[in-house]
Amino acid sequence: MKNNIKEVERVLKALANRRRLAIVKYLKKEKEATVGDIAETIKISFTATSKHLGVLSAADIVEKEQRSLTMWYRISPERHHIAKYISNSIE
Repeated sequence: MKNNIKEVERVLKALANRRRLAIVKYLKKEKEATVGDIAETIKISFTATSKHLGVLSAADIVEKEQRSLTMWYRISPERHHIAKYISNSIE
């Protein structure tokens, strides 16, 4: 039970940020994108976007794939059910 609570806490903390929710919303719509695309769309710096994506990745909400020199991000199909519920609730 303790591990489950920690996992839920990790997911909720990762999603308890309007910028990260904006990233999830964008990736839900676009299916996948680069850090630059996301940063431009949600109007924050490349560095800040990269940090937010790191938090989402650490919580297994997004997954990344390097293609050539570019990192691509998408919503993880294996994300926690709470993350699925929240991402499906974002319009």
